[in-house]
This record gives sequence, structure tokens and C-alpha cells, in this order.
Amino acid sequence: MPNRHLHDTVRAIEWSDDAILLLDQRLLPAQNTRIAISDAGAAAAAIRDMVVRGAPAIGITAAYAVVLAARAAWQTDRAAWRDVVQDDLDRLAASRPTAVNLFWALERMRRLMDGIDGDPVPVLLAEARRIHADDIAANHRMGELGAALVSGHAVLTHCNTGSLATGGYGTALGVIRSAYASGRIKHVYADETRPWLQGARLTAWELVQDGIPVDLICEGAAASLLRDGKVGWVIVGADRIAANGDTANKIGTYSLAVLARHHGVKFMVAAPTSTIDPATPDGAAIPIEQRPVTEVLTLAGQRVAAAGAGAWNPAFDVTPANLIDAIVTERGVIEAPDAAKIARHMAG
Repeated sequence: MPNRHLHDTVRAIEWSDDAILLLDQRLLPAQNTRIAISDAGAAAAAIRDMVVRGAPAIGITAAYAVVLAARAAWQTDRAAWRDVVQDDLDRLAASRPTAVNLFWALERMRRLMDGIDGDPVPVLLAEARRIHADDIAANHRMGELGAALVSGHAVLTHCNTGSLATGGYGTALGVIRSAYASGRIKHVYADETRPWLQGARLTAWELVQDGIPVDLICEGAAASLLRDGKVGWVIVGADRIAANGDTANKIGTYSLAVLARHHGVKFMVAAPTSTIDPATPDGAAIPIEQRPVTEVLTLAGQRVAAAGAGAWNPAFDVTPANLIDAIVTERGVIEAPDAAKIARHMAG
């Protein structure tokens, strides 16, 4: 059994002294700085402003933020604390529209709130800790299941799907960690992932921290990389998976799926079942977040585009299920996903 923990040293979310400690991912890799979040409004801002990002990590942060909201509400009005919390729940729900894990976590905490008698904080904190621990356990299970499918010298990944995007270990990067630890791959290629450069700043940083060889590529180099046969799999995460298997992930994922199919390279999505949204029938129904055009027109606060140019900046795109070879969750592997297979998987 490989020692996975040799390649698993990063944690982005912690609960400490009645506050959420978030590793500020906007500052990586230059600065390794943690921010203490002590109220739900600050947590919503941290999610919106990309201090924390990645669908599972957003859900975990939101769960802890409900604890902060309940603590403040209990101190304000013990008789009507649930009503007081509602504004904070709405603020959290509005922070990022595409990541379904956010709404999943808020609903799980909301259901628990309905049955609490007395001080809500101990019960809600225990549940948030459980969501956090369950995510890490699910990621390790996904890593094992996904790694069993992988062969070849190297893989290509997009955006960041590791410990920075989850409770720990990662989804797609968890698969990659497991595959590297078991000797199934020797190398990782990572897209820069414009315009926020999550691949350059975050994925490359994580892999370097954990001793996994990584080469960074521009998005435009992916076609040549796949044509030259340098990778056996493209492995990505997801922010929402529709009932038919269509998958929303960081912008640029769809083009990778098209390129992979054209070049005979396998394409894997690794995500927990909390990312699957049975209420969303297909990819056309997934809300796609539009982010500020300044993210495209500027770099580190300096304008790089010609004056007068506009920009189009969707944060995500949708990969059709027919371009996905396997969806890996903590429950198992869905090969050639479709609506019937997704439904059986969620019912199992």
C-alpha cells in the first residue's frame, strides 16, 4: 500500500478558536498567509473574492460560516435565532452561483438547524467538522478509484482541484496524488488556467510542495501536448454535474475535452457526489458565473489589453457527458456517463 501522506501536506481550511482560518489563495505562491474569518459576512466575501475557491472548499467554508452566523444570532436573540440567521444564509448562497456544493452544504446545515433545541453552536460545529472530514475521506477514496484507471507516463490537469480546492487531498489532484504514489504516473502537466492562473499559482505550488514533478503549459499548448502522445489522461474536477452527466468546470475544460477526444486521450472528471445536482437536467440549465472583465484585461492590477478593448469572462464552461470517459466519485466509477447511469449511481 503506497504511503499517500508523503504527497499530502497542504490544508487550506481550518477551524480554530471560534474562527475559520483560510489560506489566502490570492496571494499564492508568493505569500503563505492565513486570514481569520469571524463572521458569516466575511466568509461570504472570502468566497466571492476568491480567498477560498473550489467547489468542495466553498461548501466546507459555508458550513463553518453557518456556525459563525448561528453563534452571533444566538447571542442576539435566543428566541428567534433561526430568523436572524436567514440573512446570512442568503448572503452565503449568493456568493458563487455555479458551485453546487455551496448550496448542498447550506441546505444540510439548514435541515439540522430545524431540529436544534438550545444553543445551536455545538451541534452545527460538529456537523461542519463532519462535512470537512467526510470530504477528505471521500477524496482519498476517489483517489484510489481514479488511480486504478490511470496508466501512462503523465497526465494533464486544469485549474486547481487539490487540497486548496477541497477539505484536503483533492478531487482530480487526489487521483493524481494516488496515481503518483502507486507508480502509475511519473509526471504531471498543468494548464496555467487563465485568467486567475490557478494552475500556475496553485496547482504547480501544491505539487512542488508535495514532491510531484510538474510542468506548466499555456492553454494553447495543450493540443500539441496531446498530439505528441505525452499524456494518457486528462483529469479535471467539477463545480456542478447535471443529472445527465454534463459537467461545469473552470473555463477551458470543454476545449480540453474536445482535444482529448480528437487525439484519443481519455478524459476523467473526479468529484464527490455532493457535486452531482439531480435537480439540474443538463448542462444548459447550469448557471454560469460571469466575472469582472478586469480579470481578463489586467494582470496584477496592471492593464495588459489595449485601451478600449472589452472582454467576455465566463468563469466556467460545460463539457457534454458524451466527451467524458469516466466520472469518479467516492461511491465508484461511472464510465461513459448518461442520465440513467447517474441516477443509478445516486440511488446506490
